[in-house]
Amino acid sequence: MTDRILLTGATGFIGRHLARRLAADGLSLRALVRPTSDTAELQSLDVELAEGDVTDWGSVCTAIDGCQRVVHLANIYSMWEPDPSVYRQINVEGTRRVAQAAAEAGVDLFLHVSSVVVFGRPDEVPFHERCAPGQVRFSEYARTKFEADRVVEQFAVSHRLPLAILYPASVLGPGDTKSSGRYVDDIVHRRLPMAVFSDDVMTWVHVDDVADAIARLLGRDDTAGARYVVGKHRLTMHQINKLIGEISGVRAPRLEMPDWMARLTARVLTGLSTITGRPPLWGLSVDVARTLAHSIQADGSRVERDLGLRYTDIRTAVADTIRSAR
Repeated sequence: MTDRILLTGATGFIGRHLARRLAADGLSLRALVRPTSDTAELQSLDVELAEGDVTDWGSVCTAIDGCQRVVHLANIYSMWEPDPSVYRQINVEGTRRVAQAAAEAGVDLFLHVSSVVVFGRPDEVPFHERCAPGQVRFSEYARTKFEADRVVEQFAVSHRLPLAILYPASVLGPGDTKSSGRYVDDIVHRRLPMAVFSDDVMTWVHVDDVADAIARLLGRDDTAGARYVVGKHRLTMHQINKLIGEISGVRAPRLEMPDWMARLTARVLTGLSTITGRPPLWGLSVDVARTLAHSIQADGSRVERDLGLRYTDIRTAVADTIRSAR
């Protein structure tokens, strides 16, 4: 019997890169895709398509049938939504359905892709995968991803689901239409009038490194129980802005908005968005402001030691993102 891997979220940013990587490795892939998704690239990779959605129990069960391993990437990754209920609908309840179907199907591995934001602000800085999470999550995305982690961990106990979890940092790379990619795009196209939270730190990783970490985990027999932060490059927002400016040749914003003003501006812009139904200007939502203001300093060195991962240089990650933006 051919070992088949089910991918959820395969048409997303990380999912597309992962599908290319796993297809190149010669693995048999099936993807759960919505009817409205652009699947042209997946079809070109000979990925088997199972039409459905993580919110639909029947389509999830059909997609998992015959698969020995599941990589669960499907989620709502954003820092503002006109209808906040979609976070819980997809990130929590969608994950619950996929985990339950996987457990009932008796899969050999359920690899759940989480995020470093679920740690909040731990006592240890920088934090790693073995640190206790902080008491507070700073966005609805983080809160629902944290709850999704608890869901899959419960299935690991109650149904003996063979579980592994990855916690990627802020992902950069070609084709990113989400938060990080839009931020780079705004600087490159001079849409960002002022820098915000310049002294706060974020941890960055190239999308190919996330795909590589997943591929390496899938290549091991002892993956169940693994937990890894994936990310290495800890830079202040001032440093990442400067790097984007150097590589793109576009002057990064010189004016810096005081933190108190940035938080106030985020509240005003988020309030306007609830009226207009459009995302906050410059992406500066309340959730973005709270996340940046508390920094994310993660240590993903253990995945290097255990899996032999070699992180892509941060300049390459930024350059690849800029080329895509242009």
